[in-house]
Amino acid sequence: MLNLEENLLERFLRYVRIFSESDSVLAHEGRQPSTPQQFDMAAALSTELKDMGMQDVQTTEFCYTYAVLPASAGFEGAPSFCLLAHMDTVDEVSGKDVSPRVFRGYDGGPINLPGGKDSGPVVLDPAQDEALAQAGTEHDTVITSDGSTLLGADDKAGIAAVMTALEYLLKNKDAPHGMIEVLFSPDEETGHGMDHVPLNLIKSRMAYTVDGGHRGELECECFNAFRADVVFKGKSMHTGSARPGMVNALLMAASFVGSLPRHQMPETTDGYMGFYAPMSMTGGIESASVSLILRDFSWQGMEERKNLVTLLSDATARAFGGTAEVKFEEQYRNMRDGLDKSPLVKENLIRAYRAAGIEPVIVPIRGGTDGSRLTEMGIPTPNIFTGAHNFHSRYEWASLSQMAQAAEVLVMLAGIWAGAA
Repeated sequence: MLNLEENLLERFLRYVRIFSESDSVLAHEGRQPSTPQQFDMAAALSTELKDMGMQDVQTTEFCYTYAVLPASAGFEGAPSFCLLAHMDTVDEVSGKDVSPRVFRGYDGGPINLPGGKDSGPVVLDPAQDEALAQAGTEHDTVITSDGSTLLGADDKAGIAAVMTALEYLLKNKDAPHGMIEVLFSPDEETGHGMDHVPLNLIKSRMAYTVDGGHRGELECECFNAFRADVVFKGKSMHTGSARPGMVNALLMAASFVGSLPRHQMPETTDGYMGFYAPMSMTGGIESASVSLILRDFSWQGMEERKNLVTLLSDATARAFGGTAEVKFEEQYRNMRDGLDKSPLVKENLIRAYRAAGIEPVIVPIRGGTDGSRLTEMGIPTPNIFTGAHNFHSRYEWASLSQMAQAAEVLVMLAGIWAGAA
């Protein structure tokens, strides 16, 4: 063990207090970063990287913060790699004015949080959370918000692990490593984290995202992901004389959502099962829109999902006497094929887990990371755990010991690629 916890905790608490929420609507419209506050996070990290002694520290116009740790003496010829984590938090639950709570030596009982006026009290119950129950048996240090916001461990736990590993390597000059690049990205939560990735800066031909969950999880495959926007067109008339000419687009939209397979929703699927997920519905009588995301691990399965969305929207419009238009946008692809072409990237990561005393648990990502897109671009990028749990909710919490173990994995990984382990 490298005794990384105290520095990591201070760093993590500082990060989660920085408001860096992204905006999925503005990101979809092409704005990057989608919110100005992501630059605040970038500025804080840039200053810290410079103070640590990292080189070539810069933040691009699109809010990517980049830096380089040169190879240690004698290991200049070792393969380099890039470490990534994202700066933004999701906009589904507020990430503003986060007030973290630290429970040292957690005893395994329910964690009662005051919450806010909109949410009311929030209870994290280990009887319903196996990972939290495990943290109780280990008397771990558990970090939560006050329940009025999310915590922001997705992905500030990852950033804290990366920064702590870099700090360790900088302070321990005898620790072997090749050149290590770091890139902190904006708008990962909106699905646009790699839209303007500065490939001109990245010299490494492999990378690792630190954006996973429970200790030991190692992710080398993910969903294929599409966004679907369906627009229904109706006909407005005075409600007092609407029969038979009115065509209500909002009713069409609601009927379409209701026709989607209920057993293939996020809340009814797990493992390798794909889903349809309605995310928003807006509009009125003349025009109504439904935005949804489609996820499937196979490309054939994704094509079938797209076809069903088109079929159901058209059938719904015809039944009501209106029209429907569907637009699909590819978000990312399963990174499995790209990683299979570079097996050593995964093999050395497995070695690093075991060197840190952790047995890897290889699971699929039921989502995506910036690594999904990077792998498509030719830079194979598996995903490492962070110790964060219950993402995108007021029930989010993080394990200090697991964050520290993620940082230790990164230190071990550097030594393995340097050929020193």
